Amino acid sequence: MAETLETPPGPGGSRLVEGLRTYRLIAGMWVRSSMTYRTSFAVTVLGNLLVTGLDFATILLMFSQVDTLGGWSLPEIAFLYGLSATAFGIADLVLGSMDVLGGRIRDGSFDTLLVRPAPVLAQVGADRFALRRLGRITQAAAVLGYALVAVDVDWSVAKVLLVPVMVVSGAAIFCALFVAGAAFQFVAQDAAEVQNAFTYGGTTLLQYPPTVFGKDLVRGVTFLLPLAFVNWVPASYVLGRPYPLELHRWTAFAPPLVAAGCCALAGLAWRAGLRSYRSTGS
Repeated sequence: MAETLETPPGPGGSRLVEGLRTYRLIAGMWVRSSMTYRTSFAVTVLGNLLVTGLDFATILLMFSQVDTLGGWSLPEIAFLYGLSATAFGIADLVLGSMDVLGGRIRDGSFDTLLVRPAPVLAQVGADRFALRRLGRITQAAAVLGYALVAVDVDWSVAKVLLVPVMVVSGAAIFCALFVAGAAFQFVAQDAAEVQNAFTYGGTTLLQYPPTVFGKDLVRGVTFLLPLAFVNWVPASYVLGRPYPLELHRWTAFAPPLVAAGCCALAGLAWRAGLRSYRSTGS
């Protein structure tokens, strides 16, 4: 018998396990739906890859006119771009549909998620799961691969291990932003663009070196909204460059802690938003 959302978790199953199982079932349903027309799916993945590649094409056009940007070379900026875009691509694949929550609240369809015996966050996160977003990840990973080969770095064990840590931690930080943005929609109900300003806007910001931005902005994305720990701070250690705002050396290894803190705060915001929700009555 096929699994359904109504199937209760096994003995001793935790809330997290139940949520992951729910997410897997819903995401799998959307994947099977998208694979019904394989040619269309392949075209959309390719289109996604090409469209997202225009961001890096813009950087290449800049470097056709200059040798450095903010004192950073093309391979170094490609390194920033690859880290930020890959981390964001993973988060966008996993939770990129969270911005539909506002629409569900407005039309009353969110109420149907509340009556199902499954974690609401998992249902919202997996809703409209779009496997075509693999195109973004593929393009970003290709740029990151080029940067790792082209950049002039004296590689050590710590630096090599820090690269995957940056990608995973960065993805977790962006996931936390998606969840926090969705929680804000319980209040605003039409805040998808506000959420996108911090998610899509944040990854675009991080694709350029901190030296091209004012110090107030760098402080804001370091201490208030810690996007700098996605790539700016740890990448400065890998590349042997001065840290933004002259931070301590150990902060290069702080992304996992920052990601854990962001996820915890996003979880609290989500629970607070869910408790404050009042049905539309429709």
